[in-house]
Amino acid sequence: MNASASPPNGPDSGHPPGYRLRRGRNWFMLGLTYASYYLCRYNLQIVAPELKAALGFSNTQYGAIQAGRNGAYAIGQFVNGLFTDRLGGKQAMTIGAIGTVVLNLLFGIVSWSKIGWLFFALLLIRAADGYVQAFGAPGFIKINTAWFRRKERGTFSGIFGAMINLGQTGVGQLAGLLATGFSIPLIFFTITAPPLNWRYMFFVPPVVILIVIVLMNLLVKNHPEEAGYRLVHDEEEAGDDPGQSLGMGEVFRKITANPVVWIVAAAYFCTGFVRAAIYDWWAIYYKEAWDITRQNSTGFFTFMAAWALPVLATLGSLAAGAISDKLMRGRRAPVAAVLYFVQFVCIVLAILMSQHLLYASATMATVLVLGIHTGCNATHSILGSAAAMDLGGRKMAGFASGVIDSFQYFGAMLAGFGLGTLLDYSGVPVAPAATQSGTVSALTKVINPTVWFASMLPWGLLGTVLMVYVWIRHGASGKAGT
Repeated sequence: MNASASPPNGPDSGHPPGYRLRRGRNWFMLGLTYASYYLCRYNLQIVAPELKAALGFSNTQYGAIQAGRNGAYAIGQFVNGLFTDRLGGKQAMTIGAIGTVVLNLLFGIVSWSKIGWLFFALLLIRAADGYVQAFGAPGFIKINTAWFRRKERGTFSGIFGAMINLGQTGVGQLAGLLATGFSIPLIFFTITAPPLNWRYMFFVPPVVILIVIVLMNLLVKNHPEEAGYRLVHDEEEAGDDPGQSLGMGEVFRKITANPVVWIVAAAYFCTGFVRAAIYDWWAIYYKEAWDITRQNSTGFFTFMAAWALPVLATLGSLAAGAISDKLMRGRRAPVAAVLYFVQFVCIVLAILMSQHLLYASATMATVLVLGIHTGCNATHSILGSAAAMDLGGRKMAGFASGVIDSFQYFGAMLAGFGLGTLLDYSGVPVAPAATQSGTVSALTKVINPTVWFASMLPWGLLGTVLMVYVWIRHGASGKAGT
């Protein structure tokens, strides 16, 4: 085994020679694995307008499918976090990956069927997919908690966000290619694919994740000691056995007895609602408010889905993590409080724009949507990963992240069925119009932008209040997770 790491204030931050390089290899493969999870998670919302049109679903039905996935994911995070601390992070991520491959393929196949209970079948399949995907985040966070010390975890949380957004970039690029067709020139011939049906978004991503999970199992180590290093964390004694697992009952008691866990989880509920309100509904918003679709504006859709949303979320996550590590000395609440307030301000401006009290255009809407999105994704990284790692340490990080992340998806669940029902109820009627065949379309409703933005407002405010409370209550105490 390589030499033990020296104390945190020692040279090279206490890491022995070769450690950073080995950790980087571990992180890269883990990050690629978790990004591939998101190929199978974000593939529904980007084709939501086409799914609704092809299957005749309302906003309420589409929202119910998303809520089913998010609700099952929330339950899975809570339960699977305990299992992850017992099984090991790599093992948990493998279970989740195999499950999501099977269930995404099944979703695509069933969506082509003519069964009378199609809506309920798709809801159940997507819910099951949500549950198995909930093995991913606890496994990912547990492994990296073992490899990163507390004052490095904010920076890691930014990287965590970056890998999530890499998955979104992949989904955006893939959706654009499948919508328009593509050609790949080779030496002796060219591979050409015509525009493909939206259902292929449930067939191509599983192939990617299957390849990546095989590589992950070959290259990733659960903790430094498996790779020949010994790293003593701030919360550990030098004689602690890193390979020893705590009992599930002991982990449950320690994490649930910590009030900071519940305050962070409540704030994360706020993040979950706003994040899902943007992710799940932005494509429908642009279609119904600005007549911008994947077909008539492929360039804009690719810009939003493959570049603007993931790149700005990544930059926000990296900046927030670095600031919390370097300027705030490992504190998370002060940075999160500022980010929630930024979301709140952007939401207020968006409501004013939707009421034409500010200059209204698709460009202005995009600026404000991206502002809200960047703020909520930065809090997503800093609370869901960095704070969870601080609160759980290497032996309880799986359950700590599971508890906190479950609340994010309870919020996302509300942003699915609850927001879908609200948008149907408050929709703006559109007068019947003649179609190309000469028939007259039925009276329909489109999304009310004011209602969509206003639904996010209380959560931006509540998140600000909760993080300001933690900031003031714990002052400079340096308590883990604050």
